[in-house]
Amino acid sequence: MSIVTVQLGQCGNQIGYEVFNAICRDFHSTHGLCSKKENESYQAASKERFFSEEETGVPVARAVLVDMEPKVISQTLSRAARSGLWKYDHQSHFCQKQGSGNNWANGYSVHGPRYRDVIMNLVQKEAEKCDRLSGFFTVMSMAGGTGSGMGTFVTQCLRDAFPTSFILNQVIWPYGTGEVIVQNYNSVLTLSHLYQSSDALLVHENDAIHKICAQLMNIKKISFGDVNQVIAHQLGSVFQPTYASEGASQYSRSPLGDLMESLVPHPEFKMLGLRNIPQMSENSLAYSTFTWPGLIKHLRQMLIANATMEEGINWQVRPPLPGHPVPQKASPNKAQHFNTSIANLVVLRGKDVQSVDLGVFREPALYTSWLNPQDAVNVWKTPRAFNKYEKSAALVSNSQFLLKLTDNIVGKAWNMFASKAYLHQYTKFGIEEEDFLDSFTTLEQVISSYASL
Repeated sequence: MSIVTVQLGQCGNQIGYEVFNAICRDFHSTHGLCSKKENESYQAASKERFFSEEETGVPVARAVLVDMEPKVISQTLSRAARSGLWKYDHQSHFCQKQGSGNNWANGYSVHGPRYRDVIMNLVQKEAEKCDRLSGFFTVMSMAGGTGSGMGTFVTQCLRDAFPTSFILNQVIWPYGTGEVIVQNYNSVLTLSHLYQSSDALLVHENDAIHKICAQLMNIKKISFGDVNQVIAHQLGSVFQPTYASEGASQYSRSPLGDLMESLVPHPEFKMLGLRNIPQMSENSLAYSTFTWPGLIKHLRQMLIANATMEEGINWQVRPPLPGHPVPQKASPNKAQHFNTSIANLVVLRGKDVQSVDLGVFREPALYTSWLNPQDAVNVWKTPRAFNKYEKSAALVSNSQFLLKLTDNIVGKAWNMFASKAYLHQYTKFGIEEEDFLDSFTTLEQVISSYASL
């Protein structure tokens, strides 16, 4: 089954490009470290999922590109075409000349309704090219205007037009120090609205990815391109084909459906985080060896200590002992120690993958009491290696990982709202104080639900 990607705004289009590039380079790579037959079925499954084939033999990304300024889209189209490995359909993009001015209300209330029909026609055409549609993957930022405001509007249109298809929103959490003065408003409005129409939100924090670039990839001058490549690698490590059950003879057919079934057991909880191991520069890779027990031990500790990378993990954090009360229920603004999960998906790729023991992810202490731990963990595997790593593991978790950050962003937005700062910029486009209050209420409920796990 195929996934249609909708790239929204500058950030969404730049990351979308890197995702397709990483996936395409992966299935063209010669070091899959598996049999020829395995490699061929992996390539075929990956192509069906993300690309349609042209007569020329060049794969065409199943994507719709949307931005309110032309520059990034034209760069993205030409970069893909120049690669020679894949390209975008030149009919599948929409852009204007005026931008959204980093204003969520402008993207959501003005540009969204004005251009809805054109954009949804492009999406419809892309969906009709799929033999079977698994769903939609939208890529957007929370801080700006087009990605966040228009992205939210387009997500609601997707939900109306395709009520039975899965929608996964990949959202980029803004830098804590701030790129845009109203980013907290934009983020609160985006998150609260997406919570109503999306099946799940897969969140990447800019600060965490920046740290990975600096400390693990040893990049001295970090660009947005570097950050986007790390995000693309992490996404590829989850969405490239795998066997979704023990002894399965063919690659999973419905990646988004399998993901939702594994990770979203209740509509109140749909915030997903992604961790990936190992991650390092090409130079370091030549001198490194990895064992599955070592990778799994690190990945589990990253989960329970809420670490976003394998360096600097707090090894003191331990799950509560059975029969002992948890020392304190997490309050979102206290430094949280143990990160309780609802559900986890472990994705393993590479050599000797069948022999890996994942018992440490099935401990009841890791999970909330209302779910059976056996149901809360799913494992996807393939002997096909991914992107130069002989062995690699990814973890998608539905847990308390965003509790503190969400509480933080809601608090900052509320302080601005209480003093009516910049509200006139939103009310002039039709977003009233009641809309803000509804958004705050929605997110307070999300925070309260995750805090009570």
